[in-house]
Amino acid sequence: MLELIQGPMLISILAAMVRIATPLLFAAMGELVTQRAGIWNISVEGTMLLGAVVAYVVASTTGSPWLALLVAVLACALISLIMSFVTIVLKAEQFVAGLALNLLASGLTLFWFQTYVIGREPPKFAGFEQVEIPFLSDIPILGPVLFSQRALTYVSFLLPFVVWFFLYRTRYGLEIRCVGENPKALDVKGLSVGRRQCLAIMFGSLMSGFGGAFLMLGYSDRFVPDLIAGRGWLVIVAIIAGNWMPFRIVGAIFIFALLEAIGIHAQVVGVAIPHHIFLVLPYVASLALLAGLRSRTHQPAALGVPYSRE
Repeated sequence: MLELIQGPMLISILAAMVRIATPLLFAAMGELVTQRAGIWNISVEGTMLLGAVVAYVVASTTGSPWLALLVAVLACALISLIMSFVTIVLKAEQFVAGLALNLLASGLTLFWFQTYVIGREPPKFAGFEQVEIPFLSDIPILGPVLFSQRALTYVSFLLPFVVWFFLYRTRYGLEIRCVGENPKALDVKGLSVGRRQCLAIMFGSLMSGFGGAFLMLGYSDRFVPDLIAGRGWLVIVAIIAGNWMPFRIVGAIFIFALLEAIGIHAQVVGVAIPHHIFLVLPYVASLALLAGLRSRTHQPAALGVPYSRE
């Protein structure tokens, strides 16, 4: 076990933590905006999977990871219209709608993948390359960990600050939070609650698709049906554990990512502890974080409650 905290192995674990956290950050920041608008969209897992398979098909067909990322994001934004229609127009139970969308996305992605590769080996593709920042990547320890990553990882570092500024320093961000806290107050001012919720759902799905596509294009060369492996559910747990606050969510995600990175490297060095124990550690950590948040919660008051004019 001591091998994990020695020299190059420790640096490798920390670098892996950043890589693992990147797609989670994209999905979590998008889902945070959605939930701040009062919508429990638990279809993050399915949306990430959809983004991954669309990115795979486009990248292996065209050879362009950037085009693949764009198409995947647009596809996930389009599928968000289903969630918007069901929850905002039909005012269906949001948990049921999210689970149904997860099942739909899982079935569609598996069907599309099998149709695409039928009768041949799954094609490979060239994804995003590692981008080393000059001079900074040469800094001991910090260089390999923070400044020798994919380009979009650096974007993910800035994303929590952008989302925080949007939610707490802009008028539209205030309106989004008002929709999640007291939608009637917005409605009586003549502002559309449904429109803002629809845009929030679309943004959340877009970012979840971004995370799934990046996971595909950044760290894989072929698609496998269990590529997401529960990361969408972990995003939802991170939002709750982070108490719906952007930077606390980032902290929860990095804790989960660190534990997963440790589990991966523990297998490599042959630690005499079953790998499944490391797999459950992120969820054990989430329960511990949840237990510490019982005194005060920042959960939006109208989260999960369909709004209807009386």
